[in-house]
Amino acid sequence: MHFSDFMNQCAGKWFSQRTSHAIPPQALEAGTCDFWIDLIEPGDASLLERCQSVGITADTVICAIRTHWQGTVGTANHNNSGATISIFVAGQQPNQGQFWRWNEDPSETTVISGQYHLGDDEALNLSASTDALETQERLWFLNPNLRERTSVVTHKQGSRYASFCSEIRMGLA
Repeated sequence: MHFSDFMNQCAGKWFSQRTSHAIPPQALEAGTCDFWIDLIEPGDASLLERCQSVGITADTVICAIRTHWQGTVGTANHNNSGATISIFVAGQQPNQGQFWRWNEDPSETTVISGQYHLGDDEALNLSASTDALETQERLWFLNPNLRERTSVVTHKQGSRYASFCSEIRMGLA
């Protein structure tokens, strides 16, 4: 599978069930959310602005997505919502390269940058870091409408969190 095919398969409305915990294990947290992944067109103004902010040209972008979600998280079922924009630029080897992710909340200015690699097993691996944390994420499809995702987030002060998500496509965007 080519990276662009994988990303096209991600587009749509999804329902996610998430389980997460601190490492070493502490209280387990669970949550659910609906989320939408929309492909961003090459001439989109927000895409052009983001490219300029990281010093790349829009013609080098092989894929850009907008993800937004709303749901509940934690033992107290706190409401949670948000949105991000991610752009992907190909590297020297097939199915790997660099990505950047921005929170669309204007008060959040951190840009997450990292590397992506779509393996021969058709699982997408994302590795990213900021001044405060490092993340490892892995996504794969069991069928076109069922996606699995795992992640480990390591904060620079030492705490670590792991999560597993099962995601069911509810429709196309």
